[in-house]
Amino acid sequence: MSFETLGLSDAIVRAVKEAGYTSPTPIQAQAIPMVLTGGDLLAGAQTGTGKTAGFTLPLLQLLSLSKSAPANRTAARPVRALVLTPTRELAAQVEESVRTYGKYTNLNSAVIFGGVGINPQIKQLKHGVDILVATPGRLLDHIGQGTVDVSKIEILVLDEADRMLDMGFIHDIKKVLAVLPKQRQNLLFSATFSDEIKALADKLLNSPQTIEVARRNSTVEIIAQMIHPVDRDKKHPMLAHLIKSNSWEQVLVFTRTKHGANKLVEQLGKDGIGALAIHGNKSQAARTRALAEFKDGTLTVLVATDIAARGIDIDQLPHVVNYDLPNVPEDYVHRIGRTGRAGATGEAVSLVCVDEHQMLKDIEKLIKQTLPRQVIPGFEPDPTAKPQPIQLRSGGPGHRNQGERSGQGRSRGGNGGGAAARSGQRPAGAAPRSGAPARSGGGPRSAAPQRNGGGRGR
Repeated sequence: MSFETLGLSDAIVRAVKEAGYTSPTPIQAQAIPMVLTGGDLLAGAQTGTGKTAGFTLPLLQLLSLSKSAPANRTAARPVRALVLTPTRELAAQVEESVRTYGKYTNLNSAVIFGGVGINPQIKQLKHGVDILVATPGRLLDHIGQGTVDVSKIEILVLDEADRMLDMGFIHDIKKVLAVLPKQRQNLLFSATFSDEIKALADKLLNSPQTIEVARRNSTVEIIAQMIHPVDRDKKHPMLAHLIKSNSWEQVLVFTRTKHGANKLVEQLGKDGIGALAIHGNKSQAARTRALAEFKDGTLTVLVATDIAARGIDIDQLPHVVNYDLPNVPEDYVHRIGRTGRAGATGEAVSLVCVDEHQMLKDIEKLIKQTLPRQVIPGFEPDPTAKPQPIQLRSGGPGHRNQGERSGQGRSRGGNGGGAAARSGQRPAGAAPRSGAPARSGGGPRSAAPQRNGGGRGR
């Protein structure tokens, strides 16, 4: 199948081909024709499936061919499509995809999120944009100040709806929905169909078509997964040992909490290993800078919390390390899905102490396989060690979502964590999961330059 057969215009297909794609991914092949019919859609799609192009391409098609399409790029126009995302990184990537694939149309776009100045956004919105990509908090700021007009919205996209609910945005979403036109097309994309997502879909969608697509390649097939049993106080030395002994040059490391991320960055810095952290207490500039350095290869280790990591979309990322296992088993799949992209193989390593044995069992139950264990010589775990309840350490299981929506600062090698968000700013959460397909044999990826950054704050 080719993009031409999906009903896309020559202008859009040309831009897609120039971006290096020749055939659509499964979600694109199913979603694009459905969206073009003008009906509502409920789509289940995880990271790496190509979902972003699955809605941006038909969205561009519908807007460029409608009677209200602008005559040129400079003419004033109302916002006709709104894409809501949970995080700044993802918002930036989606808007970059819109610009990439819409380059030969007369449509323009803008992205607005918190953690940065609002005045440049007001200036851009004043002239009018066709497609607005936004995080809920900052959009409500603009609506409250009367600096954006959403009365002409024709298409609404909720991207990563499950993550938005996880991050507590349901009330913001309801506020946005209350001021949108009643007659519109609604597209809801979610990695999971939880009861909460189904309830939201029931209220939002009108007789939707439903599709659910698994990752192009299962993580089992293309990602080498390994468990290294280790005592909790030996995790940092083991990580440093693995990085140095294996000459790892680009490693994404997940910690359970922001405090743990900062501490690990400081410890690795003392070991002579360049590391930066991204999480909710980091400034927007610091997060953007850390991602840019990690992507261009000048930074060896990027330490992230689950929410802050949403939006990291890097082809050929070779190593992901679970320094702490996630509290939610599904997050394990999201984490290791950062590697094994673009048809490449990847390696996912988890450092597991006695406190995390139940978490590991839950993960293995979810992915329906027993992961291989390998004890590293010199780091043999103490067989008499007793587990400690994780909620007594590092803020506990609920800590992740509480803490990820606050202001931000930078930490390199020991310069701990940082500047709080400006007073009066809305909390900021961030993320990764980009919505991008693998390149091999497949459709457009939702890659974006990191100049825009990510997260929620106001």
